[in-house]
Amino acid sequence: MTTGNNTKFYETPNHPFQGERIAQESDLLSRYGLKNKEELWRAQSELRNLRREARRLLGEAQGDVEEAESLGAEFMARMRRYGILSAEDDISQTLRLDVTDILERRFQTVAYRKGLAQTPQQARQFIVHGHVTVDGARTTVPSRKVEVDEEDTVAFDETSKLADELHPERAEAQE
Repeated sequence: MTTGNNTKFYETPNHPFQGERIAQESDLLSRYGLKNKEELWRAQSELRNLRREARRLLGEAQGDVEEAESLGAEFMARMRRYGILSAEDDISQTLRLDVTDILERRFQTVAYRKGLAQTPQQARQFIVHGHVTVDGARTTVPSRKVEVDEEDTVAFDETSKLADELHPERAEAQE
């Protein structure tokens, strides 16, 4: 018997067949190159947990934003480190976040936005095949959250064939 907890990191929708929700999910899946809806539901659960934590901190401070930020200094530092909130945002801005704010911080999306791939799906393939590094370290997890200070270090691995500017996949993107 194996050890550990077998828990899900996401919650499925309460109503499985709602046309409008399914259309929104399909749009997000194609826009961010997600493999399946489980990845989207995981991001939604992460957002739900962040908002829950912010509400708890605001409740403990009885609505006083400055006191809530001092209570949740680690929480705010984490939000700023991952680029979910900017330096001038306060804790109440967490309640206005959308699932796209979480999806924008994924390694796959950051690699696509930096121009390493032509599509989010291609960025995912490059990452899974080990062609892209973060801070010089090869990472094969497309769902990894990229911190703001690591964002500039996302690049092709120098030993990868894709590091060559004349590689056919890169030449297509430059045309």
